Amino acid sequence: MSAFGSLAAAAVAKDLEVNAPILYALLWLAGVLTLYIVQIQPPPPDTVSELRWSPRANYLAASSWDNQTRIWEVGQNGQAVGKAAIQHEAPALCVDWTTDGSKVFSGGCDKAGRLLDLATGQSMQVAAHDAPIRCCRVIEGPGAAPLAITGSWDKTMKFWDMRQQTAVHTYQLPERCYVMDSHGPLLVIGTGGGGPNDRQLLIFNTANLNAPFKQMQSPLKFQTKSLACIRTTDPSQMGFCLGTIEGRIQIQYIDDTKTPPRSFSFKCHRQEKDVYAVNQITFHPTYGTFASCGSDGVINFWDGSSKQRLKSFANVGGPVTASAFNGDGSIFAYAIGYDWSKGHEHAKPGSKLQICLKGVDPSDIKPKSPPVKTTGIKSRGY
Repeated sequence: MSAFGSLAAAAVAKDLEVNAPILYALLWLAGVLTLYIVQIQPPPPDTVSELRWSPRANYLAASSWDNQTRIWEVGQNGQAVGKAAIQHEAPALCVDWTTDGSKVFSGGCDKAGRLLDLATGQSMQVAAHDAPIRCCRVIEGPGAAPLAITGSWDKTMKFWDMRQQTAVHTYQLPERCYVMDSHGPLLVIGTGGGGPNDRQLLIFNTANLNAPFKQMQSPLKFQTKSLACIRTTDPSQMGFCLGTIEGRIQIQYIDDTKTPPRSFSFKCHRQEKDVYAVNQITFHPTYGTFASCGSDGVINFWDGSSKQRLKSFANVGGPVTASAFNGDGSIFAYAIGYDWSKGHEHAKPGSKLQICLKGVDPSDIKPKSPPVKTTGIKSRGY
């Protein structure tokens, strides 16, 4: 229970002569008290690499550099109960859920993709690469069967129906896979590298995964650090957001033939002369707005359509390495841990490690009307 929740419940409970925890739970269920922040206890003992919520229930999965991917059930009061874990032989780098929420897929530096059945608690290896699996997504494949997609530092992307020991398809990437996301018919992969293959973006239609329908170089000059597909069903609005190590975000639309182009970039996660990486971009499932999380320890909510920052939260005391909204957007999960952005000399024992669950105030994340344009004044936050 957060200090806000405890104090609010205690103050009202004193007047009504009722138990504060019970009142807190009743207020939460009534939708009155939503601004809580709860820490998952105990947190993973090393930095979290990715957070993903089940699409069907309030189950949260976290892959971590301590070689495990953990799953918690989050209750109505925000308290989390550990349910299962996937054990890797090296750091776990990515995680996702099957579309029915029954299984969790996890990939890592042991070059293996592992699948956990939540009902039985049993896990098994279902994917393999020649180098670490950096990214994964699970989509609905042919016949509604789950299809796992893995992107690796071995410069390949593979597709697995998870009932076979071999990939159903392998696509050769121009460089190592750094980022990946999927929503609806859109799948986007971002690679690293240098030279002619530097910072490539490969855009697929999930109905035809044999080859991308578009490939382009990132419009941003620095290494891609994060990527998220825009949550929309309108084909004219489909696209994605890119974040870089240079504190900048690009909103890129697939259909961008107008003059001037609709796609644009903006600076963020900067403090005077210091520039920080955009570690995570996460879209709200209902409003289409998004959160950005940085190495500066700051979380921002943005409205890309009106080009303005909706909310900036106080520094959390360490780099934010991962984040995710739950299925209905009422809970925002984020992880704090060292992200190696300042080198090994700053990797100190006892660094802050947390996974926090924050109740989302709709007024902080709902889209807003574009600000009135005034000569000499830029849109707020851009």
